[in-house]
Formats: sequence, structure tokens, C-alpha cells
Amino acid sequence: MPRTSRTTTRWAVSALGAMAALATTVATPASAAANTTAAEAAPRAGHYVALGDSFTAGPGIPRQTDERCGRSSANYPSLVRADLGITSFTDVSCDGASTVHMEQRQRATGKAPQLDALHRNTRLVTLGIGGNDIGLGEVFARCFRPAGGEVPRDNPCQRFYHRNGTDELDRRIEATAPKVAAVLKAVHERAPRARVAVVGYPALIGDDVEGCRASLRIADGDIPYVRGTLRRLNAMLRREATAQGHLYVNTHATTAGHDACRPFADRYVEGLTTRPRTRPAAPLHPNAAGERAMARAVADALVFDPAH
Repeated sequence: MPRTSRTTTRWAVSALGAMAALATTVATPASAAANTTAAEAAPRAGHYVALGDSFTAGPGIPRQTDERCGRSSANYPSLVRADLGITSFTDVSCDGASTVHMEQRQRATGKAPQLDALHRNTRLVTLGIGGNDIGLGEVFARCFRPAGGEVPRDNPCQRFYHRNGTDELDRRIEATAPKVAAVLKAVHERAPRARVAVVGYPALIGDDVEGCRASLRIADGDIPYVRGTLRRLNAMLRREATAQGHLYVNTHATTAGHDACRPFADRYVEGLTTRPRTRPAAPLHPNAAGERAMARAVADALVFDPAH
């Protein structure tokens, strides 16, 4: 959990985050699971590199191994590494990272470009990116109302972003698509023999209107709007991944029904308010159970990837 309110705000608002809901992975027959283990899906040799933003890093979740990046030893890359029995592992995911920081230094944290972690012996890469590019921190700050006051029943956030017959957030998602494509090409150039998995964002907003009002303080009419935006973000990530022959991992399947609008005990993604003593995690980000669910989705997708 963030140590100060300033840090909490940074994670909740400026750090990417982005959560999402998209059900777009390939279904796999249950019989396949009986014939393939997670360890068998791991690269036989080589190096696993995790790239991404705060949803990958796991801010607030103990144990924090890099305070500047909000990186946890219990984030999904670390759990995937353990699940697949990989011994050579580098996690450079960082709070606030965007596609720009894959090839440029991240000034806010002083971290080197994330792609610098790749080399020709890298055999597995996971990438969780895109939310900061579309300004999700800004969206959450505008659409969620932590300051108190009355929560509207209409859709003020949607009206703000829908202007002149177009939706600004849809425009940003489409503008981010070529940036994601360029990152994937750069990954292949630096690690040409690596399996690459683009990891989507987990479910943040469910269909419990009163639960969303209480946990996120979002107007009723904006619930489907923000949920749809996150779904379209994930759809774009899936499209760009599959266009280059890479794997897309839908984390919605393992987090659906555990969104921030659910009762506190059921959540894999936190709302505006967290409980640092009993379940440390950053607001509007996955908690430890959420990272575990995301890790399960990644490991399962790697096991059942037909390209493997």
C-alpha cells in the first residue's frame, strides 16, 4: 500500500492503470490441460523479460522490490516465472510507463528504456502497456469522484469526451495502436526468438450500479461508457498482437466477477479506497489476488498457445 496520500494519488490517478474488460481469448478444451503442464510450456533455455506499466508492476503489494516503480515480488510476471520454472528473469515494469518508455528513459523514475532489458537470448516477453498512452489517469480523475458530494445518475463523463460527433477516448485508442505495433516490432528486432505475449487489462468495472457508485463514485450513465472504453482498449491490444503473430492474453476471464464494484472481500481490483493493513494494494489497481489471477491467465495462455 502507498505510504503517503501523495503516493496513493499518484498510483490511482497518474499511473496507468487501466483496467479493462474484454473476453477475447481462444477457448481450449479441458483435455489439453491434462496433457500439458505449466513447466512444459516454459522456454527450454533463455531469458524472460517483463515489460509494462503499473498494472504489471503491482504497486502497493508486498514485497515492493522497487519503490520508484511500485514493483512487487508478487506481481504477475514474478508469479509466471515461478509457475513456469524460469530461472533467468528480468522485470522492468514500472508505474507510469507508456509506449514511449519502451525506447526512452522514464524521467519520472529515472529508469532506462525498458527494451534495454532484451537481448538475443531472450525467449519470453510479456508486455502490458497502452493505458497511460490514452490518459487513463485523467479519465479516472474525471469520471470517479473521490472528493465526495453527490454522485450523478446521468453520464457527465461521457458527455465531456464525446464532442462533435466523435469520442475522444476512441480517438486516443486508435492513435495508440501504431505505437503498440512499433513496440512489438522493436521487441522482435531485439529478441527475434522470443515468444511474445501482450497482456490485456483486468476487469475494473462490473454491472453492479450501486456497487460502482459506492466503490468508484462514478455516475450511473458513465459505468457502461468507461467499461466500454476499457473493452475497446483491450480489443486494440488484441488486434495489434495477433496482427504480428503474437499471443494476446485476456485477463478478463480470470478477473470477471471480481471487479472493483464487487464487495470488498471479492475484489481482485481495488476501488478508490483500500485497506492497507489487511490487503495492501494501490487504489484502482489489482491486489495480490488480482495479480495471481492475471498470472494464471498468462501461464494458461502460454501452455495452450498453438504456436508453441
